[in-house]
Amino acid sequence: MIKVLRYTEYLYLVVAIISIYKIVTLWGVSPQETYLFIFFAVVSLGMFFFRRNYRKKFEQRKKDNQK
Repeated sequence: MIKVLRYTEYLYLVVAIISIYKIVTLWGVSPQETYLFIFFAVVSLGMFFFRRNYRKKFEQRKKDNQK
């Protein structure tokens, strides 16, 4: 279960990196697409940190229950 959570948080990080790449390549060409990828990058980074925090809390709770 925890390994799945770790993979999904890094999946969000990959989406953010791809979105940032697209932002850089589309900056002067297509403003509408650029704003869409800015939204994707911000949401993906937010979800990465949210899922990471959630996973760490889950691991800590599991450690506390084992003691």
